[in-house]
Amino acid sequence: MPCQSKNDIPKTVKVLDIKSENPFVKTFTLDISVGAQPGQFVMIWIPRLNEKPFSVAFDDGNELKIAIAAVGEFSNAMHDLKVGDKVGVRGPYGKPFEYEDSEHLAVIGGGYGAAPLYFLAHEAVERGCKVEFVVGARNKENLLFLNRAGMLADTNVHVATDDGSEGHKGYNVPLLEKLMDEGLKVDRMLTVGPEMMMIAVSDLALKHDLPCQVSVERYMKCGFGVCGQCVVDESGMPTCLKGPVMDHKLAREQVEFGKYHRDRVGRKQEW
Repeated sequence: MPCQSKNDIPKTVKVLDIKSENPFVKTFTLDISVGAQPGQFVMIWIPRLNEKPFSVAFDDGNELKIAIAAVGEFSNAMHDLKVGDKVGVRGPYGKPFEYEDSEHLAVIGGGYGAAPLYFLAHEAVERGCKVEFVVGARNKENLLFLNRAGMLADTNVHVATDDGSEGHKGYNVPLLEKLMDEGLKVDRMLTVGPEMMMIAVSDLALKHDLPCQVSVERYMKCGFGVCGQCVVDESGMPTCLKGPVMDHKLAREQVEFGKYHRDRVGRKQEW
């Protein structure tokens, strides 16, 4: 059975900065580094309210950045915080993305998935990789981190919006497929976003016989494999330990993938 470590005890830290990324998302800079790698997550605790998991948007060894969309009670409470307020942080948890130095990567983000993928692109460039940063959203207002990604060396930004208000009109995976049909060659695909989008990325990777990793998120409470809240299927695979980042073929073996997620008491909910 997994054991707790010092990372499992929340550390109280200050909010150093709050930046509005778009009408729905704010990035919180916290006075801590947890040594996170792209694809991992942390638990954020607001005393007397709750604790929730969030993907790491950046960790530079000094400060931790978390991008949070206001979609519920906890995230709205986060949006009400001010610089100087305090929250609890524990982690990091989960498996990060894996790739080799100097590879040509396609990183594909849907919706809020662009936040952890910017962290991935930044670290990949530092390791000599070339990056195709492919993002999609419902409309221009929902896009994230385009300017930051565009400032990275050896990074090409490709944008798709459902309504055509920015970039390609339509979904991001068909945009990537079009680029590949026109001659773009990559060594690996890495993706975060809605599961139906990640299945489409996986299909494209299989078509081109490319390695691919997806980020499978479930309702996580403990983060270290004890509570059982984030398990998938009857196999009981805990996504906090086996993921959230995992090989796309392993994800496709899970009957739930792309079909169901779990609510806070473990009941199946259709996507």
